Amino acid sequence: MIDEDGYFGENVAATYDTSAADMFRADVVGPAVDLLAGLAGDGPALELGVGTGRIALPLAGRGVPVHGIDLSRAMVDRLRAKPGGDAVEVTIGDFATTRVPGEFALAYLVFNTIGNLTTQDAQVDCFRNAAAHLRPGGCFVIEVGVPDLRLLPPGQSAVPFHISDTQWAFDTYDVATQAMSSNYVTIVDGRAEHWSIPFRYVWPAELDLMARLAGLRLRDRWESWTRQPFTGESGKHVSVWEKPAD
Repeated sequence: MIDEDGYFGENVAATYDTSAADMFRADVVGPAVDLLAGLAGDGPALELGVGTGRIALPLAGRGVPVHGIDLSRAMVDRLRAKPGGDAVEVTIGDFATTRVPGEFALAYLVFNTIGNLTTQDAQVDCFRNAAAHLRPGGCFVIEVGVPDLRLLPPGQSAVPFHISDTQWAFDTYDVATQAMSSNYVTIVDGRAEHWSIPFRYVWPAELDLMARLAGLRLRDRWESWTRQPFTGESGKHVSVWEKPAD
């Protein structure tokens, strides 16, 4: 079920940091903040889908002014309640289209958030929105997984990614529309609860074309925040597109 906060309402926000605890580890956050801080330099940064501040707060702590956009008031409430939360200015809205004042040295989307836009048009709009916020020479960064379609045997549309005594989690794919969903079945007090979030998976080459439509050009692509080379075996990528300075 969704409400005005989209798919990240109070029921998700209340446990988000705990459920995604591995993504909050210092060895995960640190390299991302290092790379983003280096790209931002002395300029401000714009996070699209700022959430509970996993990246925005430590980036602001490095002296980079950060402005966030997010649809979910419940997620942003968690950000504002954290130490340093008042240092990150946040605008509530759809990050594909919401504009905020000023020019930015850096705009970024992390942890598969581009997939929360479930149509190609919305993803194209997001690139155009990011480009409109960037100053000449500024960069747009996306961290997103490479679709696991090679794991699908003929006739199967689901790929499990977590199995335990109390939770099963799996992604489903529609290869005709690029629609997918992440599904979680959790046992609570002996009863099964199901939660599902829709996404649209997107290929690196498709993102590059979206960038070109927005007037951006690919500058770098790595497998991870530590700048390991991106290969055909990479499960995700961190890509950097640049707004031409001339």
